[in-house]
Amino acid sequence: GDTTGCTFCHTSPEERCSTCHQRHQFNPAVARKSEQCKTCHWGKDHRDWEAYDISIHGTVYQVNKWDPTQFDMSKKLADADYVGPTCQYCHLRGGHHNVQRLSTVYTSMGMSNADRGAPLWKEKRDTWVSVCDDCHSPRFARENLQAMDEACKDAGLKYTETFKVAENLMLDGMGEPMPKDLAPDWSGQH
Repeated sequence: GDTTGCTFCHTSPEERCSTCHQRHQFNPAVARKSEQCKTCHWGKDHRDWEAYDISIHGTVYQVNKWDPTQFDMSKKLADADYVGPTCQYCHLRGGHHNVQRLSTVYTSMGMSNADRGAPLWKEKRDTWVSVCDDCHSPRFARENLQAMDEACKDAGLKYTETFKVAENLMLDGMGEPMPKDLAPDWSGQH
């Protein structure tokens, strides 16, 4: 974890206020900006920032974030009336601090092939749709959730196929471990 940088974020960030609020400028208005999430949620292993940034929601945020009439970060999230959602608006809805409460059932730790329609996930999915209902119809939210389900399923199948090809190459003696002097560093470069 130290080598790949995992411990930078994965040392109980929920228990450290400075993860979101910044140690030297403990200001809730700063913590309400989507860029605060980018600190940990970007890069090869966590593409959340990139996904948000290129989405319609991220584009609306980037274009309007400097206009306090569109994004008044001085207001509590419960009172916010943003022109588009920030990460915090959806994931910290109502001002609570449990980010995962309003997350979807997606790819972490092999979950890409999970049955997202299973009763186990019903409450989580209904809650997710209710967040989208602030601005969209329930039908719109459910259709988009279904589209994401299909995309995750397809990606999971491709990953499984690719892994099987690599495994077969190793079993056939065709694949050999990467030489230590060519191993990629934490950024993926040699």
